[in-house]
Amino acid sequence: MLAVKAGQADKLGVLFERYSKALFGFFYRMTSDKETSQDLVQNVFFRMLKYKHTFTADGKFITWMYHLARNVSADHFKKNKRFSFSRSLDLWESRIAGDSNREDQLSKEQELELLQQALEQLSFEKREVLVLSRYQELKYQEIAQILNCTEGNVKVKVHRAFNELREIFLKISQERKYAPKFKSE
Repeated sequence: MLAVKAGQADKLGVLFERYSKALFGFFYRMTSDKETSQDLVQNVFFRMLKYKHTFTADGKFITWMYHLARNVSADHFKKNKRFSFSRSLDLWESRIAGDSNREDQLSKEQELELLQQALEQLSFEKREVLVLSRYQELKYQEIAQILNCTEGNVKVKVHRAFNELREIFLKISQERKYAPKFKSE
């Protein structure tokens, strides 16, 4: 990034190759929409170029990058008033591995779908902190820098978000379990 800041814009391609998949994963878990996620990744790299002067080598590049990503997702959220969620099973299929039988696979797919539905019901802030900590595997200290708060505050936010996610997941699971099953005619 220091090379990009110094005027070597072609080095942005190296950063894109290195970090675009992680950013895509962040946005996809926030939106569940492939096209929107790809657009948001592009927006982050556009902003990297536009705001290259704000990067300092004082902190980690990844912290600065996710700070930009947060701003891009917040702008998208404000513009669209809410994220659009797709019901694609692409995510589930790619996460299920192994040679389990079809019944086990369907059970895993259903559980992951319920988890995604529960995640979608969280507020933007809670979903974001869970995605950064659990899916993007950022350290609490890094998230604290991104959110401009203390590490202890991040721990509390993650704990509360995780507890709420668990409650929503259990509620959805119970509703599905007792939902009447209609026979197709």
